[in-house]
Amino acid sequence: MSPWVRRGLVAVVAVAAVGVAVVIVGLQKAQSRMERHLQIPAYELAIPDDAASIERGRYLYTTRGCVDCHGADGAGRAFVDDGSMRVKGANISPGPGSVTLKYTPADWDRTLRHGVKPDGRPLLIMPSEDYNRLSDVDLGALVAYVRQLPPASGGAAEIVLPLPVRVLYGLGQIPDAASIIDHQRPPEKAVPEGVTLEHGRYVSAMCIGCHGEHLSGGKVPAGPPSWPPAANLTPGDGSVMPRYPDAAALTKMLREGKRPDGSAIAVMPFESFKHISDTDVMALHLYLQSLPALAAGNR
Repeated sequence: MSPWVRRGLVAVVAVAAVGVAVVIVGLQKAQSRMERHLQIPAYELAIPDDAASIERGRYLYTTRGCVDCHGADGAGRAFVDDGSMRVKGANISPGPGSVTLKYTPADWDRTLRHGVKPDGRPLLIMPSEDYNRLSDVDLGALVAYVRQLPPASGGAAEIVLPLPVRVLYGLGQIPDAASIIDHQRPPEKAVPEGVTLEHGRYVSAMCIGCHGEHLSGGKVPAGPPSWPPAANLTPGDGSVMPRYPDAAALTKMLREGKRPDGSAIAVMPFESFKHISDTDVMALHLYLQSLPALAAGNR
């Protein structure tokens, strides 16, 4: 065997060994990250039981992504299942197999606002970046609605991730919500509904998880590598907002899940968004038009 061939084989073996080592380390760190404990002080969320609050909770459950993961009945549903990856939401109804039957108000707060289970471990998939910005009034109403759902059978969440995703998670390239939330952030104050900048800013919190705190989009940190970058919702370079010059155009997109040219938009929870009220969409559009211009990808 020539020296050049021998050196080439040695190099290939060395690269393969490094790759295997990276995978092993990544998997070990992934397990460690999933088992870490976060200390979130108990926050005694007030949970109402009046009809108006429960109706408000129904609206939030229907329009803020809960249906997409947990189903209309709260029993849990598979929202990603492509052969290599399966993600199914947990049963959060009061029925058999529910993961929330013994939840205290503080447990609901930790789970929804902080992405942390009652035992202190992080939730791997939960849009807590968005729910972190709900007011006490709305969070309490959401929980009140879930608590009165008819009992349905289901079980715990199912999360089966491809090897590369698990390794990237372990190496810190894919964050969970608990690692990027400001856990010291005080709850938002209740905002009167109306076509106002204040209400539009409040509604825009549902966009933060994908489009970033400044809404300029870019790679979705907690999303699978196959997801496209989130769009820039500010008026800056690469913005998609010129496609939606008025609230009617934005409403049509949210209702139908399509761009003005008829092409389908991927990776948005349109099953929820199609039910958003006209007031919320008009306020959101007003707020997005007021944002400072940022280039796409600045999150």
